[in-house]
Amino acid sequence: MQTSDYDYDLPPECIAQHPVEPRDASRLLVFDRAREGLEHATFREVGRYLREGDVLVLNETRVIPARLFGRRIPSGGRVEILLLRPVEGEVWEALVGGKGLKEGQRVQMEGVPDGALQAEIVAVLDGPRRLVQFSGGLEAHLAQIGHVPLPPYIHAALENPERYQTVYARQAGSAAAPTAGLHFTPVLLDDLTRSGVRIAKVTLHVGLDTFAPVTEDDPAAHHIHTEWCQMTAEAAGQINQARTRGGRIVAVGTTSVRTLESAAQHAAPGQAVAPFEGPTSLYILPGYTFRAVDRMITNFHLPRSTLLMLVSAFAGRERILAAYAEAQRQGYRFYSFGDAMLIL
Repeated sequence: MQTSDYDYDLPPECIAQHPVEPRDASRLLVFDRAREGLEHATFREVGRYLREGDVLVLNETRVIPARLFGRRIPSGGRVEILLLRPVEGEVWEALVGGKGLKEGQRVQMEGVPDGALQAEIVAVLDGPRRLVQFSGGLEAHLAQIGHVPLPPYIHAALENPERYQTVYARQAGSAAAPTAGLHFTPVLLDDLTRSGVRIAKVTLHVGLDTFAPVTEDDPAAHHIHTEWCQMTAEAAGQINQARTRGGRIVAVGTTSVRTLESAAQHAAPGQAVAPFEGPTSLYILPGYTFRAVDRMITNFHLPRSTLLMLVSAFAGRERILAAYAEAQRQGYRFYSFGDAMLIL
């Protein structure tokens, strides 16, 4: 297996720059693994492919306004800080943009009156990653000075930041949205519930490494960073009960997949998942045996990414790449604000 096996060409015009309105008007490519057939639908029709007793697993993480700007002290050079995850107290792991940002460099954060919020680089990690110590109460100022960190392939401004949040986002902590969930509306979720589909909610705080291309020739040599996730006892009970009664576990997005399969590693015999909370470094490549996930709703992923490898593990590399090629021919929109795929 080579990383180049997960490459494909995508014309720039296929990359969605704006979300569709309403959310569930996006297109849905349905791939049935059993008969290897493709169907074309709209997302609001997703209930046609689910049945009473299925459990839909949603990641209720919320994107924080993680993109911050500041000025170097004393030179005044521009600095960008992208928060990835809290480490301890006011220390964050972050990606930094700017020259010479070494240990000990202090930064005056923009947007806070009287220069009340500063940051200091306390450790240099690999590449642009740093440990950053804030002083002056970052949490109190974050909503005021932070910006929603859209992916770099989206060049258009987002008029409503809530459009990069799922309608069920509750637990703040992500650097990026779990984009497969962006297609759901409250009405659609209510309709699915009335039809007998159950809803279970988990949390995985998304880090940007999930979306980064794999640069090693052998994908197994790639180091995937950890992400914090939580499977509550309530969610685990809903999922295990559904599986016992013949219901199927439908993961909404690769983040829900990763949470489910991490929780499955702790499950007792006869159970699909167990309650779990903590960091996960689960790296799903072709050859992986899925223990919890029966169906998957996902967006179209970047070439050479760990996410493309994950969906290929679930449905087969050749079949996924063939489905992507057909999606291009049919004018589907790709990536975060793009259309969705349901893998049965």
